[in-house]
Amino acid sequence: MSQFRAKRLDLGCFINARVIRDHTKRKVFEQFEPERQALRYAIRNTSLPQRVRAQAQLQLAQMHAYTRSTQIKNRCVAGGIARGVFRDFRLGRYQFRQQALAGELPGVKKASCIFHPHSFRSHLTTKLCTMLVYKKKDLPPDPVHPTDLEKLGFFINDQDQIRQIANAEEGFKFKINANERWNDVRGNSFNECIQRIVTSRLQEVGLSTLRLPLGSQPKDKHVPILVSPNLRTASRITLILGSPDQELGIWTYRSIAEQSINKGSMVEIAREILTNKPDTALIIANMGQLVYHCGSGRAMSQGTWFALPVETAAHPPPRQTWRNLIPRNTNWREHAKCIFEDVLAPESKMVNPEAKIDIIGVEEGGLGAVEYLVENWKSWNSSISGICFSRPQHHKHHLGVEDELSASDDITVPETGSFAHFISTRSRAYVLSDEPLQWPVPGTLEHGCNTYSGNEPVNHEDVIVSSWKSMLQWFDKVYADPAYEEAEFVIEETVEDDEGWEKWRRGEVDAIDDMQKLAVTDELES
Repeated sequence: MSQFRAKRLDLGCFINARVIRDHTKRKVFEQFEPERQALRYAIRNTSLPQRVRAQAQLQLAQMHAYTRSTQIKNRCVAGGIARGVFRDFRLGRYQFRQQALAGELPGVKKASCIFHPHSFRSHLTTKLCTMLVYKKKDLPPDPVHPTDLEKLGFFINDQDQIRQIANAEEGFKFKINANERWNDVRGNSFNECIQRIVTSRLQEVGLSTLRLPLGSQPKDKHVPILVSPNLRTASRITLILGSPDQELGIWTYRSIAEQSINKGSMVEIAREILTNKPDTALIIANMGQLVYHCGSGRAMSQGTWFALPVETAAHPPPRQTWRNLIPRNTNWREHAKCIFEDVLAPESKMVNPEAKIDIIGVEEGGLGAVEYLVENWKSWNSSISGICFSRPQHHKHHLGVEDELSASDDITVPETGSFAHFISTRSRAYVLSDEPLQWPVPGTLEHGCNTYSGNEPVNHEDVIVSSWKSMLQWFDKVYADPAYEEAEFVIEETVEDDEGWEKWRRGEVDAIDDMQKLAVTDELES
């Protein structure tokens, strides 16, 4: 460092070799200090976006620094310097602005400090982002995966299961990379391949696409649903309101991966209805794809939206605005209402006015039907034949009935002809349970209808996969007898009688003292 040693030292303190070495290093890196001060200011400014502050911190960490700040401070104190070493580099906001406007700060553009009084905060944020952001060539590219099973490394075996080409015993694995963006884009491409396969199979069965709202053109904002060709003439209609977490025609991707494509999708139920029941029409709602992408001209789910291509992997997903809202279908509640009023209503002339409607509601799909029918029951009480819920999300308060017990400890009976009475007599629900299928389980007091086991103990989304056949059989029974009413039963949950727990709940036992007594007892026994 001798060649850089200053000829004249401006140090008013005790001088030794260590102080001279630190002073020399400080002079060598003095040219970087204005830029370092600008970065420190951006890091401390909490009004800036977190991304900008993080990028400033990263850039500051990558710059040359001759020593740590704590080491400098300790050396200066030991050397007798009363003030901080960085006093020569300290830069106030006014001085920073003046030097930046004069173009004396390297790395800071003169235009980035022009004052705009009408939008100073947004302007400062934008300019600092421009000043500190990395170039696109320095950022990691956004991952791209083809929407083709073979190119993704998968194939469909003889059991209609999707397996890896490299290992025929293994299926799809979501997390194969530490980068979350990589996994999301790859998983979305895999799901789109499944959607195309399921849609083509449903079309082969006989279903066709209907755009909502009615009258929408292919280039208009719309959401597609699937309907059967006998919709206008059928005496029975089965309406499937799926889960908002799944795409059109999909029960659950989990069942598709573990069992088969047909079992995890609505292909089997569509084939069962349209093949064996010629007088029954089928409508499959689209509760999950309600975000319209103007660029591709199609509705998509939230998961697909977040996997859309962006400039780089560091960029956020596209922002959703009013342009992405579909008229009368902005959410799953409006979508259910649109199907009832635009498709199923006799005024729409899309269905037979005398047709009886069976509804399968999966999770929030069933809740959407309940919330609409409870407000319009007088118009639909003669058309709805029965409702089956899979993992119901509604409760008694949605039906307009309080689930409180009367003074005689009897369950309040809904008024005859009300929607709550219909739910209690001509509806049933299937829930998580390890009991056999259709085994009565607790839940009547909560949902207002008889509750049965769905023969699925773990995954709530798989309840519909194992119970839809039972639902169709029950619909046939209800349709054959218009006066049929289920006898409401109440099954209480079995709770083990624990006298100690009851005493603790009433406050008669101190938990700490009880544990100490148990510990003493264990020691004596041992």
